[in-house]
Amino acid sequence: MKHHNEINPDTLRDGLRFWTTGVTIVSAAQGDKRHGMTANSFTSLSLEPPLVLVSLEKGTRTHDLVQRTGAYAVSVLDQNQQPVSDRFAGRDTENSNRFADLDTFELQTGSPILSADLAYFDCGVYSTHESGTHTLFGGCVV
Repeated sequence: MKHHNEINPDTLRDGLRFWTTGVTIVSAAQGDKRHGMTANSFTSLSLEPPLVLVSLEKGTRTHDLVQRTGAYAVSVLDQNQQPVSDRFAGRDTENSNRFADLDTFELQTGSPILSADLAYFDCGVYSTHESGTHTLFGGCVV
């Protein structure tokens, strides 16, 4: 995947301002397979180039999709979206369609983004770092 550094640093900074501490949905897709998971391990790495980082547990469907596709999206949830957070966090929904009945859209990477979010980041994997039970995926915001 080609990584674009044409993201305006001020635009990236504006989106990252919504993230004080909170909850995101990290998602990825390959063909007709889409999956996402609740994550609060999200941080900004750099404005130039525009880099963010997520930590995903190995063995989850989302981790596997990100690893295979080299892309992911992050949807920042607001305080009224706890039911969405719960849906994407549940082990009982790991093998179901967590996106059922939710409005989504895709941008450059094809990763699903929730329409009702505070901010979103569409990312190509820039770097990976194995860290115990998780992988840190640095993403270039495209």
